[in-house]
Amino acid sequence: MIDTTLPRSRSALAIALVALLALGLAACGGKSKEDKALSTVCSARADINTQINTLKGLNAGNFTIDKVQQSITAISSDLSKIADAQGDLKGSRKTQVQNANQQFKSQMTNIVKTVGRSLSSSDAATQATQALSQLETAYKQAFTPIDCSNS
Repeated sequence: MIDTTLPRSRSALAIALVALLALGLAACGGKSKEDKALSTVCSARADINTQINTLKGLNAGNFTIDKVQQSITAISSDLSKIADAQGDLKGSRKTQVQNANQQFKSQMTNIVKTVGRSLSSSDAATQATQALSQLETAYKQAFTPIDCSNS
């Protein structure tokens, strides 16, 4: 009779080691909650920039209320994503993101209210251009300091 217990135990040991190694690599390769939150913040920040550029690209030939509303809605959604993610950030980064989000949200609300008040056809283009410039400045002041280089 041949003893086959040794090869079986080596096989079991090899399988167990491979499983442990796989679990260890998965744990090391996974992102922390803070990393995921920063990634969400940076993705939303990039989309806000995209939406501002979309608005800046509108002119008499391609301007529609729907396009403006879509961009404003997307920016609002991005601000909500940032607000949801900031709870998983820590320390000064959390404070920085909270302050940036609140600052931009407040300025955006004021800009949208101002533009929506009195747009006569004669000064609509001027007011819209000024509003977009203010929105772009507000974005840069609020979100440019947030470091997204590692996300």
